[in-house]
Amino acid sequence: MSDLQDLYQEMIIDHGKAPRNFGVLEQATHCREGYNPLCGDQLTLYVEAHAGRLHALRFKGKGCAISMASASLMTEALEGRTLAEAEKLFADFHLLVTDREQAAALEEGLGKLAAFKNLSEFPMRVKCATLAWHTLRAVLQGEEQPVSTE
Repeated sequence: MSDLQDLYQEMIIDHGKAPRNFGVLEQATHCREGYNPLCGDQLTLYVEAHAGRLHALRFKGKGCAISMASASLMTEALEGRTLAEAEKLFADFHLLVTDREQAAALEEGLGKLAAFKNLSEFPMRVKCATLAWHTLRAVLQGEEQPVSTE
C-alpha cells in the first residue's frame, strides 16, 4: 500500500507544479472566481457547457500544491461529462476528502482523484482541495457570486 500512497503523492506534486488545463478558456460559457481565505488560494474557473454536457474546463490562479493539483485533476476528470455526472463526482470527491470511513469505498470509482483520499486526516487542507469543486458547483447551480471556502 505504501507504493500506491507514494504514487498518489507524486501525482499531487506533479499536478501541483505543472497543472493541466491551466489558462483562460476563450469560448467559456461560464466563469466563476473562487477563494480560500485561510490558505490564500484563488482561482478562476472557465467552463464551456452545452446541452447538459461539460465540453471543456480550464482554470487560472494561484495557490498551494493541493489546490492547484485538485483543480488540474478535476478539469481532467470532468471534461466530456454530463452535468449530472459532474454533480455526482462532486459529491463523491467531497465525501472522499471529508469522511475517512467512506474513502475506501469511493476510491476505486474516482480514478486519479483518489490521490486525495487521506486528506480527511488534515481538515485544514480539505478547503484547499475542494475550492475548485465548490467553484464548479456554483457554476452548475447558476450562482453568480464568487465562491469562498470560508
